Amino acid sequence: MAKVCSENSFSARQRPSANASHDELAAMESGDSRAHSLGEDGCERALSSRTHRGARAVARLSYLFLMLRNWVSHRMNPVEERNDSFLERIRGPTLKHETSGETDSQGMWRDGTQRKRNKKEDKKDEIKKDEKKEEEKKEEKDGDKKTEENKDEKKDEKKDEKKDEKKEEKKDDKKDEKKKEEPPKEIWIMDPAADQYYRWLSVIAGPVFYNLIMIVTRATFNELQNSYTKLWIFLDYTSDIIYYMDTFVRSRTGYLDQGLLVKDAKKLRAKYRTTSQFKYDMISMIPTDLLFLQFGFNNPEFRFNRLCKIQRLFEFFERTETRTSFPNMFRISNLVLYILIIIHWNACVFFSISKSIGFGTDTWVYPNISHPEHGRLARKYIYSLYWSTLTLTTIGETPAPVRDVEFLFVIGDFLTGVLIFASIVGNVGAMISNMNASRAEFQAKIDSIKQYMQFRKVTKDLEARVIKWFDYLWTEKKTCDEKEVLKTLPDKLKAEIAINVHLDTLKKVRIFQDCEAGLLIELVLKLQPQVFSPGDYICKKGDIGREMYIIKEGKLAVVADDGVTQFVVLSDGAYFGEISILGIKGSKAGNRRTANIRSVGYSDLFALSKDDLMEALTEYPDAKKALEEKGKAILMKDNLIDEAVANAGADPKDLDEKIVKLQGNLDIMQTRFAQLMAEFTSTQARLKQRVTQMEEKVKSIKPEDLSEVVADKDKKVQ
Repeated sequence: MAKVCSENSFSARQRPSANASHDELAAMESGDSRAHSLGEDGCERALSSRTHRGARAVARLSYLFLMLRNWVSHRMNPVEERNDSFLERIRGPTLKHETSGETDSQGMWRDGTQRKRNKKEDKKDEIKKDEKKEEEKKEEKDGDKKTEENKDEKKDEKKDEKKDEKKEEKKDDKKDEKKKEEPPKEIWIMDPAADQYYRWLSVIAGPVFYNLIMIVTRATFNELQNSYTKLWIFLDYTSDIIYYMDTFVRSRTGYLDQGLLVKDAKKLRAKYRTTSQFKYDMISMIPTDLLFLQFGFNNPEFRFNRLCKIQRLFEFFERTETRTSFPNMFRISNLVLYILIIIHWNACVFFSISKSIGFGTDTWVYPNISHPEHGRLARKYIYSLYWSTLTLTTIGETPAPVRDVEFLFVIGDFLTGVLIFASIVGNVGAMISNMNASRAEFQAKIDSIKQYMQFRKVTKDLEARVIKWFDYLWTEKKTCDEKEVLKTLPDKLKAEIAINVHLDTLKKVRIFQDCEAGLLIELVLKLQPQVFSPGDYICKKGDIGREMYIIKEGKLAVVADDGVTQFVVLSDGAYFGEISILGIKGSKAGNRRTANIRSVGYSDLFALSKDDLMEALTEYPDAKKALEEKGKAILMKDNLIDEAVANAGADPKDLDEKIVKLQGNLDIMQTRFAQLMAEFTSTQARLKQRVTQMEEKVKSIKPEDLSEVVADKDKKVQ
């Protein structure tokens, strides 16, 4: 397009019409030619026709800049005039005479030929313009088609994009569903309440104790370090590996959040970073062994940072104390271990001070090692340990210090020894008192009963039986009261312990075998252990039955009235008295005992009282009916029930009792109703008095007072 417009402007500028006036020629010479303006107008029309096409904006701008450049170049560098017939024709008669001396005949001939040429060129120009217009129309049509095609392509692209987005969304949804369906990957977590955690504590406690004892020993006694170098290398780096493993275990040790164990690795790491032990763990893992490359391996004091893990050793001791069956013995042994560690460290410090001062330089330091006896490694350590023990236990008999440093060290040792002695006395005394606490409490009970029997002048035979019964309880470790021991536990744990201990025994009772689990749990919690001495009667014939018994351990004999003849011997798991506590209607024995039962030796029994059974059965009426039916079946089998009375309906005695209870309840309700009526009448009287008082006040008010009140209100409103 730029090319076409430039050609048109150039051809129009070089071929003016033959009828052009002198003004137009002057304008051409000054640069404002009509052909040039026509070219610019044509270009502007071409530009305006393409404004709707944004894709060709850059081409239009480039064309505009090209035209401006051509125009400026033509203005700055005008084209030299050539002596041709065309120029002389358009200059006129005056110019002709000045420029050439040609004849008029030649000018006419030239004018004729020039006119013919101009006509031909004008026709050619018109043809070219028509062709250009047609080309522009075609280009516009092509542009419109392209824009439509572009629109269609954009629509197709949008549709394709939407399809792709839907496919991606479906893929994402499928991935999310797969993620939801797939269970989260379980990571390894250390539960601090599990046995595995305690086992790991026992593993990490070994390297910590090794570093606590051996680092200071090797740093003090060089011979020990030099003699077993390979062994120390192996043990040191084995302990370092365990240290690194322990740091990982700490970062995966769970903790409770709202009663649940946290298993998120990020939360566990964040929690571990907030603890103070994290800093000590990082310090303990600093590779200070790299200093061995510069100063040599025989400098184990560079490994003192490993002692920052000592908290793990204390944690191991605490867990062991709660798990052991002999906590008092463990506390004593643990205290002795702490004292030995302090004595060991103090011995190493004593030998190090002697080394720095000089062996044998005075009477206080270690003797000169040049002597063969004092140069042995064993003698060095044992002598230092002996000196440390004498000093810290405040026994004395050690050489007096000579230098200031020696005096200060001995003073510190004496103060430490006093604290150690006080801790030993206090802890050992408390442990011994705790060990004998149960015996002292039991002995206090025996003493009080002895004093009572002596005061009441009980026979010696009975007193001996009581003392033997106490001895049996102590020897068989049955002195503890279960309720007192378990009272600190929640009810659920109490029930679980009672089920674990007594449920199997209760299930042996025939009438309780098919009962609900809830009723059995209630009854288990109500069982009371009882111990009987040899010859004691558990029950006698004709006694009122208020309890049933289950034999846990021992033997009971059903004897005659003489107490000698034995009919049956009951052993472990046997039970009796269950019918009497049910109170079955029609029973020939009623609630009376039908036999004499005597303990052959020491017997352990569980007793269930009638009141406890009935209290439990109030919440289980169906179980109560089932138990009564079972009891009736047992009595009918033994022919101990009066069927006529059992089937007669309600017992008149029971009806009388119910009527008495109803009458009592009615009396209570009448008294309460009377109290309410009295309160109501009193409140009514008070209200009447207040109303009469108000009426009297209103009657006593004068009209003047009312006018004053109204005036006051108006003032307030204003």
